[in-house]
Amino acid sequence: MTEKRAQIGVFGGSGLYSLLENVEEVKVETPYGAPSDRIALASLHGKKVAFLPRHGKDHDLPPHMIPYRANLWAMKHLGVSRIIGPCAAGSLKADVKPGEFVICDQFVDRTSGRVDTFYDGPVTTHVSAADPYCNSLRHIAVESCKDLKIPAKKTGTVVVIQGPRFSTRSESRWFASQGWEVINMTQYPECMLARELEMCYVNVSLITDYDVGAEGAPPVNHEEVIRVFNDNTEKVKKLIFEMIKRMNPDEKCECHEALKNARLG
Repeated sequence: MTEKRAQIGVFGGSGLYSLLENVEEVKVETPYGAPSDRIALASLHGKKVAFLPRHGKDHDLPPHMIPYRANLWAMKHLGVSRIIGPCAAGSLKADVKPGEFVICDQFVDRTSGRVDTFYDGPVTTHVSAADPYCNSLRHIAVESCKDLKIPAKKTGTVVVIQGPRFSTRSESRWFASQGWEVINMTQYPECMLARELEMCYVNVSLITDYDVGAEGAPPVNHEEVIRVFNDNTEKVKKLIFEMIKRMNPDEKCECHEALKNARLG
């Protein structure tokens, strides 16, 4: 299945690989249709890296229309075993501030209608979602933030909403009342599809705004989200590059055995 042309995958915008040299763009066909865009292959710190903009280079794919299965299958096909999934996100808590990063360890799925598994039968497959994010990669992310002096929360729960609309004030207050820290539209099913393919996956949520339910917060608007994200693009790049530097693509991880004892029959 795999071509072994990459070891580490990154989902994000084209700006994440604009500083790299000798980038090769490849088109990958999958059983689940076309991925969001061509995949850019490059070498960084002696490792083969694949970059894919999850919304497409022109950001023309809204969250509910992203071909998540095609994106993950394409990464696996290229040989990727570890994925970094940065994203813009809103804060549900006063102490989680815009410009900070949250290294999520849990998610809550509030999406609807998204195709969210590779396993429709005939073998019944139940992949555990108890710890959906790779602990090893999360540790690398936390330590990298610390050394780069990037303010970051070591843990956090992201509630994933369907989009493309933002939350109502009541929805946002409800999410906050549950103790959840982060709100986003793309983490599910992306992280679970990676686990179904036995790939390590880590999320880095860049907080761009306070969600509308936060006390005194103005309504969220896309222009402000993009502004804060662009202001922090260099921090995101530095963190991703530092994480890649620290990764050992050949190291074994429990994520690579996600299907063990997951199948019946």
